Amino acid sequence: LPRILAALLLGATLAGGGAVMQMVFRNPLVDSGLLGVSQGAAFGACAAILYLGNTPLLVQASAAFFAFLGLLLSLTLAHRLRFGGWILRLVLAGLAVSAIFSAGLGLLKYTADPLRQLPEITFWLLGGLWAVTWPDVARLLPVLAPALLVVWLMRWRVSLLSLSDETAFSLGVAVGRERTILLAAVVTATAAVVAVAGTVGWIGLLVPHRARRLVGSDARKSIPASMLLGAVFALACDDMARTLTAGEIPLGILTSLLGASLF
Repeated sequence: LPRILAALLLGATLAGGGAVMQMVFRNPLVDSGLLGVSQGAAFGACAAILYLGNTPLLVQASAAFFAFLGLLLSLTLAHRLRFGGWILRLVLAGLAVSAIFSAGLGLLKYTADPLRQLPEITFWLLGGLWAVTWPDVARLLPVLAPALLVVWLMRWRVSLLSLSDETAFSLGVAVGRERTILLAAVVTATAAVVAVAGTVGWIGLLVPHRARRLVGSDARKSIPASMLLGAVFALACDDMARTLTAGEIPLGILTSLLGASLF
């Protein structure tokens, strides 16, 4: 049961966060993995595993800090680029920041104890829910519940934020404040699930596209649909991961394979 709940929370968080990011940044190629959020969270979690005693709360806090740092670096770099449109600049900046954190992960793995720490980090980075217990769910819920509630309550504002800043402001939107609140909720929730499940890709990119095909682009419908479809997709992938073969397939490998093929 804790594994099932964790899979549902994982899928809803990644898909809902991807839907918010794609609309807020007006970029259909954006998700937490592309903007350096997931890679930053993974780097922070691994650093805490190696150097902060592998305490669950410290792992989660470190993951959240570096997830926010990854998003901040991507946005800063995109604003400072002097060529191309906003979509191209954001994609290029996200790729660069993700590559930097990936290189940092490589350094952490290189310095890890090859007999004790390296296998744990390697399997964790592949993504999976095989080790999830009730205490893990108890640590997730206080973070995910308010974050997803913020996204749910502000979903009708996301459609306005998907317009140009000038148009949204003329319609009464406090663009900077509302965008910051939504991104803070999404990044915090993403960091929490990455700290528990490792890096699980493609859910945040694929599922929002499918949800918009089913219910339209209105965020009042597409964000709840993304959360529901993401939860079902993650649970189905986790079921396949532990039943297709005698040995369990890492969840991150399966979601990447299915997500990329469907995308």
